Amino acid sequence: MSELHKFLFDGLPVRGIIVRLTDAWTEVLQRRQLNTGTGPWAPEVAELMGQMAAAGALMQSNIKFNGALVLQIFGDGPVKVAVVEVQPDLSLRATAKVVGDVPAGARLPQMVNVGNQGRCAITLDPRDKFPGQQPYQGVVPLHGDRLEKLERLSEVLEHYMLQSEQLDTKLILAADEKVAAGLLIQRLPVEGEGNLAGSFVSSANEDAIGVNEDYNRIATLAASLTAQELLELDVDTVLRRLFWDEKVLRFAPQTPRFACSCSRDRVSSMIRSLGQQEAEDILAERGDIEVGCDFCGHQYRFDAVDAARLFTSPGDQPPAPRAVQ
Repeated sequence: MSELHKFLFDGLPVRGIIVRLTDAWTEVLQRRQLNTGTGPWAPEVAELMGQMAAAGALMQSNIKFNGALVLQIFGDGPVKVAVVEVQPDLSLRATAKVVGDVPAGARLPQMVNVGNQGRCAITLDPRDKFPGQQPYQGVVPLHGDRLEKLERLSEVLEHYMLQSEQLDTKLILAADEKVAAGLLIQRLPVEGEGNLAGSFVSSANEDAIGVNEDYNRIATLAASLTAQELLELDVDTVLRRLFWDEKVLRFAPQTPRFACSCSRDRVSSMIRSLGQQEAEDILAERGDIEVGCDFCGHQYRFDAVDAARLFTSPGDQPPAPRAVQ
């Protein structure tokens, strides 16, 4: 079963989170294979998507936010867009649009950032929006300050969190066909609470970047963890192997899971947004309107009668037939 554990280092300004996605991740892969006309991702794409899923779960659990966290990468390589969405209860879903072939052994630059146009976006979409409220979104390029291309997703997200929260962060991410896992180590704010929405960041946080010896020691220990160890070892073994000389305070584990928020009502709204004329044109050409969810593969079918009801006000619709007694 998938698991996420949050922990603190007693007496030190450092927190950590470790996640292992097992059943949640394999269901993402299985859903991808079931999608009509798509098939499985190339191994390189699957590894990127698994790392994104683990990172999304880590970032969602690291903030106090009642809404969806959407991690998105888009660019000018064969992977045009990759999306992971994680809800506050750690239910998650993932999809990617791939055009053409992905070179064997491709890294992040070859998949998304061929012409240095790649971007990473983190969106916080509130569950209960105020009138006129828009989701918060932060965007960073897939290259460093000197325009060198970043090879790893972890480097991109470390850079993002340093910019958005002014907090030192170390991320270790790994994924294969069975497990997607991640470890996050972060220095605690010196004053107040920095957050992804950027509501407050203290100047003291900026002054503390890179100089806290306790954080630097813990981050160095975390960096010694290999991808193979992260994928193969259980949580207890990982924490004991890395931080055997530290007093680690652990919280109750959480259970990430796969879940898709698509519905027939949402698809109906999408068809209405196309307009009645375009819907009728699709019906004339194909006989029905069929929409598949890119995240879970579920197919929604609307025949001519279903489509007509979408553009008819409730008062104009005929009453539902009554059963004969």
